[in-house]
Amino acid sequence: MVKDTAAPTENRKFTREKKEEKTGREKDKKPDMERTGRKNGFFVPKKAETGKKTESRPETKPGKKEKKQKKSLSSSLHASKFLPMSPEEVKARGWKEPDIILVTGDAYVDHSSFGTAIIGRVLEDAGFRVGIIAQPRWDNPEDFKKLGRPRLFFSVSAGNTDSMVSNLTPGLKPRKKDAYSPGNKTGLRPNRAVIIYSNRIKEAFPNVPIVLGGIEASLRRFAHYDYLSDKVRQAILADAPANLVVYGMGELQIVEIAKRLQAGEDIRKIRDIPGTVWKMEVKAWKELKEKSKGTTEAVVRDTALEAAEFFKEYIEIPSFSEVSQDKAAFAKAFRTYFPEQNPTTGKGIVQPHPKTVIVQNRPMRPLTEAELDHVYELPYTGETHPSYTEPIPALEMVKFSLTTHRGCFGGCSFCAITQHQGRMISSRSPESVLREAKKLTEKPDFKGIINGVGGPTANMYGMGCRTWEKKGACLDKACLYPRICPSLDTSHKKLLELMRHLRELPGVRQVFTGYGVRYDLALEDEEYLEELCAHHISGQLRIAPEHFSKRVTDAMSKPGKEVYERFSEKFAAFNKKCGKEQYIVNYLMSGHPGCTLKDMIEMAEYLRDHGGYTEQVQDFTPTPMTVSTCMYYTGLDPFTGKKVYVAKDKKEKAMQRALMHYRSPANYELVYEALEKAGRLDLVGNAHKCLIRRKEKQRK
Repeated sequence: MVKDTAAPTENRKFTREKKEEKTGREKDKKPDMERTGRKNGFFVPKKAETGKKTESRPETKPGKKEKKQKKSLSSSLHASKFLPMSPEEVKARGWKEPDIILVTGDAYVDHSSFGTAIIGRVLEDAGFRVGIIAQPRWDNPEDFKKLGRPRLFFSVSAGNTDSMVSNLTPGLKPRKKDAYSPGNKTGLRPNRAVIIYSNRIKEAFPNVPIVLGGIEASLRRFAHYDYLSDKVRQAILADAPANLVVYGMGELQIVEIAKRLQAGEDIRKIRDIPGTVWKMEVKAWKELKEKSKGTTEAVVRDTALEAAEFFKEYIEIPSFSEVSQDKAAFAKAFRTYFPEQNPTTGKGIVQPHPKTVIVQNRPMRPLTEAELDHVYELPYTGETHPSYTEPIPALEMVKFSLTTHRGCFGGCSFCAITQHQGRMISSRSPESVLREAKKLTEKPDFKGIINGVGGPTANMYGMGCRTWEKKGACLDKACLYPRICPSLDTSHKKLLELMRHLRELPGVRQVFTGYGVRYDLALEDEEYLEELCAHHISGQLRIAPEHFSKRVTDAMSKPGKEVYERFSEKFAAFNKKCGKEQYIVNYLMSGHPGCTLKDMIEMAEYLRDHGGYTEQVQDFTPTPMTVSTCMYYTGLDPFTGKKVYVAKDKKEKAMQRALMHYRSPANYELVYEALEKAGRLDLVGNAHKCLIRRKEKQRK
């Protein structure tokens, strides 16, 4: 049964584990990768699932230019202000060894927008000695040995984003930049980073426990569709030689794991912490099922759980073998586990795999206001580690921003926030946010501008629903789609008060919220919209209607173009009232499940008629555990069972994207072909309504 971790357990004296874990597990095969990744020094293993030796990442020795740049980074801060990254830094602290080593696919940035920094500081605050290995070479285990053997465990994360998203474009080509690496360098993180890092750790330290965390491990906790290999892969805990997965926001889980290992518990017996995933032997699972049929009092060997009680708390979903061979079974599994990601009412999930059984405990509760305040006020330096000689671009985007809350009840089909942070909003106190803002003003490079205030969505701070405390977010309906639920408190009063206080802080000239605004929510509070226009936009407001075809916005669970038009009108009116000339920049998407060429032509015509042409476009990228990815793989709406059109042909996907940039001469042939295929050559010509000129004239 899952332990109720309502409050942190009592801290205990540090004692060495008496018994090290032993595993008879064979080393996992190397994951498959795209051959195209070899270009420009980008690393991929040589062949899919072969276990052959892999290439290493490119050397990143600093040059003369980089040495000169070092002064402009965090050289004013001594390394002792950061969590240690080298043996020298460990020794300088007087440690014989770290208790816990965090391995990450991102550069180490000691800022609360970076997951590794948060987990490291939270563990440090709980009394543990924490070291960090950032972006290690993965062709051999040597880099994983540099801090020695951790006394308790390794924690492995791919970084702030899934390594596939970080490394590859929607077209599966290597990205030219990596914002989470020094100087935007690519090739410093492998694809399937969590699996590869875990394999190297197991080679270096066979008996040290490994705990997986972060977005990559969290969203691959069940059998999932993998876009790169275009197939269903096993849950990450079945592929990686690890012991546990911490899914979601992991502060409470990771501290609980550390304290229990500290007390001498065997990690294989830690099975009751909410927000974790563990493995059960296939034999034990079969015995558990058999005994549940025969008696309600039977205690199953190795599980320490009564069979009947277990099946009251856990639900079995179709196995890996079923979901990998039957798309209807995949949709059924998704439909079953999706509503259980609710910390108040959710049950655990069991998914059998060929060599192990994956067990997800119910989600961990959200942090309280006091806990969230504490987490975000830990002693982060807000800087990159002094060892870096080039800036980390991702820090520049968030260095002078403030996180006010976690969670998002937007419910967009293509977004995994619901599965990672949950729908319920956890907000910091205004006092905590203001204290952090005051510290920003004391930084020598602060120019008086706070360039972001919010969370996954900018304007959900302090919002909630009267049902959340008793039953969590509703299982039978969404909060915002197809219309805003009347039970939802959509008042922006708390956010408005916070923003006013931030504007009044000495040293603060501007407080901007130029992105992340949920515009259907903003329409619910005209006072907020007016203040947003008057004080918090620097010329452009970036919003994400994503599409203007009803069929597609319905598939996305997004508001339709009518809501967008109402917002645009209000936005223009308030800007006129404020005497400001400010603009909306739209984020748009092509290739989403349900989207046809006809829908993309409808979008192009809408952009033509409303002056919304934009460069801010993206192709849909299937990522694990989203509704959209389930639709993409199965061709089914998992909740209704109805068929959904999916553009998988590369040519059609290219045509869909080209229609968003129909003005670009480079896209002429694709746009013409799309219009011809859709029977819309009436949009070719010199008339005002035409998207492109006639083919013959274009070629002269």
